[in-house]
Amino acid sequence: MKVQIRSFEIKDTQSILDIINYNIINSTALYDYKTRNFDDQKRMLEEKIKKGFPVIVAESDGKLVGFGMYSEFRFREAYKFTVEHSVYVSPDEMGKGIGKLILKELIALAKAQGLHTMIGVIDSKNKSSISFHEQFGFKTVGIIKESGYKFDRWLDSVFMQLLLK
Repeated sequence: MKVQIRSFEIKDTQSILDIINYNIINSTALYDYKTRNFDDQKRMLEEKIKKGFPVIVAESDGKLVGFGMYSEFRFREAYKFTVEHSVYVSPDEMGKGIGKLILKELIALAKAQGLHTMIGVIDSKNKSSISFHEQFGFKTVGIIKESGYKFDRWLDSVFMQLLLK
């Protein structure tokens, strides 16, 4: 399987939306309750790009198989060198190294933009995502207990950080 990483194009919106909505419905990867619609998702992606943040996709045989992005961690000026990232892979393509390609590219892009640190916020039960991030040098720097509520249970948020050097 040959995977190409490239910048987001508008034509990718529906595939990204499908992955996002799958995760909203079936996982705690997103703490959203309601699925998104095409226009809202398109607007969210365009806003990130307009602010100078990357949105990248992984494509194999002409099919979008994953995507990633980063943007503001917090909205105060002193946080301008810190970003929070997201990486999502199509449920049919999990475990094939696609997420690693996406995160590797996001880290390279963040370094090229002169950023200082990347943050990942992960549900504490998502051990595979925590392990995935550790492979890239991310360290757990905090856990916020019962910070989310989904699927009739309280969720703990794990904050993981990578200092970009």
